[in-house]
Amino acid sequence: MHARSLLIAIISGLLLSTAVSARESLGMPGQISGEVRFADTGQPAFNVLVNCEATTGGGLVGQLFTDRNGRFNFTNLALTNYSITVRVGGYIEERQSVELLTAPTAYLQFRLKPDKSNPAPVKPGVIDVSVPESAKREFDSATKALEKGKDGIDEAVRHLEKALTIYPKYSQAALMLGTAYMDLGQWEKAEQSLKKTLEINPQAANALFALGELYRQQKRTDDAEKVVVQGLDVEPRSYQGHLNLARIYWDTSSQIKDETQARPVLEKAYEEVKKSLELNPEFAPAHVVKGNLLLRVHRAQDAQHEFEEYLRLEPKGPFAEQARTTVERIKKALASQPAKQTP
Repeated sequence: MHARSLLIAIISGLLLSTAVSARESLGMPGQISGEVRFADTGQPAFNVLVNCEATTGGGLVGQLFTDRNGRFNFTNLALTNYSITVRVGGYIEERQSVELLTAPTAYLQFRLKPDKSNPAPVKPGVIDVSVPESAKREFDSATKALEKGKDGIDEAVRHLEKALTIYPKYSQAALMLGTAYMDLGQWEKAEQSLKKTLEINPQAANALFALGELYRQQKRTDDAEKVVVQGLDVEPRSYQGHLNLARIYWDTSSQIKDETQARPVLEKAYEEVKKSLELNPEFAPAHVVKGNLLLRVHRAQDAQHEFEEYLRLEPKGPFAEQARTTVERIKKALASQPAKQTP
């Protein structure tokens, strides 16, 4: 097989990531935790995005959403300086600096003030104080069950269904139930739960991203693109959201046989994965997607670098074996190419 043909062929041997992969623990001792509340009511802010950035050139270190108590927790941090940012539509962005050089842990408190120049259409992330204690207990039991991994999903579903029976407007439970159904491959039930979440809170960006991934799995690419774009309108700095959109464009391009017609869609996919990695350079699944895209346009050496970055970040990750095989194939293909003639 010619080298160029080989480079195209090996694309099919590497799968694209479909879930967020956690970083390998590096055993670093630093920790930054805290809570976010609304200044006007004092209520905890649930499902609000918190970014952790290293201020000495490290870029984005972590990104997560607050829990139902408005809390967040970044662990395994190097002992250096950080900037913690809380942002949500309709509220003034809050930022605090943290220095872990003298003390390895820090606890922060954020109070979100309404942005009167750009009010939110729906107040996001508010914990419904009317949730009965019995429903909260079911939610907490579901959370503990999910800590068991795959073995706890069925148990978690039972608790979440009971929580929603007790209190049908429990948005956190509906969102968690939707993603649990996705893990079980029960797509229709997952879609219903995620849509229910959005009925309760239309600003729930991670519900939109989850729904987009569900549609992508079902090959409903137009629907997938629509909801992920909506999610990015709510939270434009979500590196997971940008990666989800890149995968959607990749899927679309794979259905186009004419490479000339596929090229504009591939370029859109490449721009989205670039945004994802700009927001979080150590987001391992994005390197896999970028590597596939580079292979598709015959940039084999650049693709090799992306797969090697994935292996550096997740040497035992779900795509490690395929990535290693692909790197070796690229090396062999490049080695078989005739040397360039010098004039």
